[in-house]
Amino acid sequence: MAYTLVSFHAHPDDEALLMGGTLARAAAEGHRVVLAVATDGEAGAASSEYRADLAAHRRDELDRSAEALGCARVVRFGFRDSGWSRTASPAPGTFSALSSAEAAAPLAELLIEEQADALTIYDPAGGYGHPDHKQVHTAGLYAARAAATPLVLEATIDRTLIRRLIRLVEAVPGVLPDVRAADFATAYTAREHLTHRIDVRAYADAKRRSFEAHASQATSDDDARTLALLLKLPPWLFRLALGHEWFVDHSRSPGRLADDLFASLRRR
Repeated sequence: MAYTLVSFHAHPDDEALLMGGTLARAAAEGHRVVLAVATDGEAGAASSEYRADLAAHRRDELDRSAEALGCARVVRFGFRDSGWSRTASPAPGTFSALSSAEAAAPLAELLIEEQADALTIYDPAGGYGHPDHKQVHTAGLYAARAAATPLVLEATIDRTLIRRLIRLVEAVPGVLPDVRAADFATAYTAREHLTHRIDVRAYADAKRRSFEAHASQATSDDDARTLALLLKLPPWLFRLALGHEWFVDHSRSPGRLADDLFASLRRR
């Protein structure tokens, strides 16, 4: 049976990094994949060549990424990007500063319009803590309740695995100097709470093309970027390192990890 999946994200490139392989696999298996993005990512980092009109660049990049992944539709909600700071609070009127009801309203309309069977959001921590990512979780739950969407899945990463990888990065001076394993003690999701581990190795080429589409996010005038580092991996290592993606479905009990994103719908 084919399902309609709405995948909700905060910024262009989030879909590629967190679950590009899963989206490509779902589309290849005949499901309708709708990509919904809250902001245009205008407050994101990029080199000076992109800064003058970063939002326009990222809108184009999102379209190319969606094409690489096989998405049937891209919807932009046009909320203001909150930016990312460990100390400053988001400005009034930005996506993360909105009420849950306001942030969720266009997503709820989309879920009803698409008669969506499933929605992906982020974990409660917003992954690494970005305020827009936290809002995706909160607003996504609100919208799913309003639209009576049957299945909600939290896209996340195995915390044990990512902390191990970051320790390796920390051991090489200058690779990603602002990334520290200590900052990820409560990020993403503990391994014992995961319910899905999706094998996307067969879709690594599509996932890499999605990464490549987000060219601005591999640039910087001074610091190294995670996307640029990942794109330097040879294809075999890219497939090995990024060949699985993780989710939490609170209607399932953690333990044996499902390799079928829609397992709960099929069980019902």
